[in-house]
Amino acid sequence: MSDSTVHAIAGAGGGIISMALTYPLITISSRLQVQKDKTSKEAYKSGLDAVKKIIAKEGISGLYSGLDSALFGISLTNYCYYYFYEFTKGVINKAQMSTLESMSAGAVAGAATVLITNPIWVINTRIATRNASAPNARPLGTIETATQMIKENGFKSFWQGVMPALVLVANPIIQYTVFEKFKTAISKTRALTSFDFFLLGAVSKLAATSITYPYIVIKSRMQLKQSDDAKERYSSIMDGFRKIIKHEGVAGLYKGISSKIVQSILTASFLFMAQASLVEYVARLLIHLGLRAQKRI
Repeated sequence: MSDSTVHAIAGAGGGIISMALTYPLITISSRLQVQKDKTSKEAYKSGLDAVKKIIAKEGISGLYSGLDSALFGISLTNYCYYYFYEFTKGVINKAQMSTLESMSAGAVAGAATVLITNPIWVINTRIATRNASAPNARPLGTIETATQMIKENGFKSFWQGVMPALVLVANPIIQYTVFEKFKTAISKTRALTSFDFFLLGAVSKLAATSITYPYIVIKSRMQLKQSDDAKERYSSIMDGFRKIIKHEGVAGLYKGISSKIVQSILTASFLFMAQASLVEYVARLLIHLGLRAQKRI
């Protein structure tokens, strides 16, 4: 198996570990992102208030709504991203890529990943936010949610929010470009440790999420079942921007950003640390199974 496959498998494993460790923060940020009315009794006033209300109403399990689809989604997402990223690096075939080449590799990997995995994240967003949008509704699993989506809007509903998701390809491009540049600079002076990868993941994800967050809010809302009310229905990215600013102000574009930044930083940190550690183990395992020739990554 190629180096691309080794990195992809390690990335999938790292994604599962990081997602499992930080998933409650994803639930909180998702619910805050799609919440449009903060005046109702059920509304979440802050991330901490969301935690209290979710646990009071749904128990601890409420913080893990949709975890099964998220673990499947992140493993497939990371597998695709790392595979296409390393494959593109191999095509460029340089020991040291320029910033533009690194961004190009990220764009190819990100676009391919979005088109393949968007259906999973639409399902996950609906499961994670279902109780907030329909408080008295019975919780649905992954298969039930997918079946309901097909009945109501057909297969096209699986690609709701795909345009802002494609714009958000900029997020991992920024993240991996910042990561690669810092990693290269540090590696010239000393060998990197697991903690270095943790810190590099944190810094690179902070930069990426801070810049692209408004698109994350619009993507989350477009992935929900679209309302019959024209005021709450977004026909495009720009329509989403206009309506959020008109009805909620600029602050509406940053709902849930505090918990999202904490979650994103921790997830990226654990991911880079785990992926870097898993690469060698995956390579050894594949060699032991006879699926890969003896060579260094």
